[in-house]
Amino acid sequence: MTVRRCAAALAVATVVLGGAAPAAFADGTAPSSPAKTLPQGLYGTKDPAFDGVWRQSLALLAQSTVGVKPAAQAVTWLTGQQCDTGAFPSYRPDAAKPCDAKTMLDTNATAAAIQALVALGDHTDAVTKGVSWLKTVQNADGGWAYNPGGKSDANSTSIVIGALAAAGEKPADAKSAVKDGKGGKSPLDALLTFAMPCDSTPGSGAFAYQPDLKTSKLYANSDASAAAVTASYGKGLAATAGHPDAKGTTCEKATTPEQAAHNGAAYLARTMAPSGHLNSMMPGAENQPDYGNTADAVVALATDGQEAQAKASLQWLEKNASGWAKENGPAAYAQLVLAANATGADPRKFGGADLVSQLNATGPTPAGAQAADQTKSATKESEKKDDSSDKSVWWIVGVFFVASVGVGFLVSARKKNAQK
Repeated sequence: MTVRRCAAALAVATVVLGGAAPAAFADGTAPSSPAKTLPQGLYGTKDPAFDGVWRQSLALLAQSTVGVKPAAQAVTWLTGQQCDTGAFPSYRPDAAKPCDAKTMLDTNATAAAIQALVALGDHTDAVTKGVSWLKTVQNADGGWAYNPGGKSDANSTSIVIGALAAAGEKPADAKSAVKDGKGGKSPLDALLTFAMPCDSTPGSGAFAYQPDLKTSKLYANSDASAAAVTASYGKGLAATAGHPDAKGTTCEKATTPEQAAHNGAAYLARTMAPSGHLNSMMPGAENQPDYGNTADAVVALATDGQEAQAKASLQWLEKNASGWAKENGPAAYAQLVLAANATGADPRKFGGADLVSQLNATGPTPAGAQAADQTKSATKESEKKDDSSDKSVWWIVGVFFVASVGVGFLVSARKKNAQK
């Protein structure tokens, strides 16, 4: 997912600036300068221009997997980003203004928002509108592009599959419209076109992001593989562990989505086995760990039933991902929570850290936490009153004690005087 969000920023920057990608993207991170005025309810403090809806959706989705009820204003902010058509942009600074032709609509943001809203419940209309819009921008090959009108890619197609499944749709039945003899394809059909064959190369069984635009050749992409493995099983961002994969890391000819998913997971397991993690694939990046894609790969491995490698890589994240998560904020914390959830681990005890509390701290205080804080506050006030009351009682007792002692002295003195 890290590559996916940065790719969007890269594409927009290249179009707007008409030049090479900014150096800030070389290490796979988005610009860190904060927006001038961040809207109320939004998670994170960095500029939300390219990932506002995305990070909000992941934060709310991750919270729902661990039973945290988000603050109402956080949910309202997300639903307020939706256009009348049902689409979500990457970020809409002024939600009071209607979306127009200049609004950059984002299939990934829309699909992520749908998954979050389904998990939260009570957002049927928004979910239905979002799904309907996604179907209107489906490509003839059955897949989706990041922005409508582009060529299909494995990542976008995968996250839309997750949204369809979350909304109760069957991805295999979501066929593209037939026009001029083309169409009638499902998103699962599209994913198979991104799957690489078992040809004994290092990329055997992997998924490509999309065919090379010039040569149509496929190149292994770990981020795309992680997304496509999960989606090929008809699952979304909050996928949980599947049945153990008895085939291990062997690659087999794939004619079904499930076979392609196994091959993709086997590729990820082979790639991650030596170090426990994936390396950055961003252009110009150094040979360094990619924490976000490693977290996504853990979800994919767990979904396929590659339990041993999934847990091994999760343990690597527990030891090494804290600094990355702190730097990148809500989406990063959410990815780690989802990775822990997929493997059955406790995100509240993640390498000695409480990911849930760390995620909650990047946005509005969750509803449950507010109630807990109010209860604690009321308890403290009650304790203060009780303490004050107790002090008053003992003060009164003390006064009477002193008074009684004084009376005793007076009585004693009077007796002595009378005896004289």
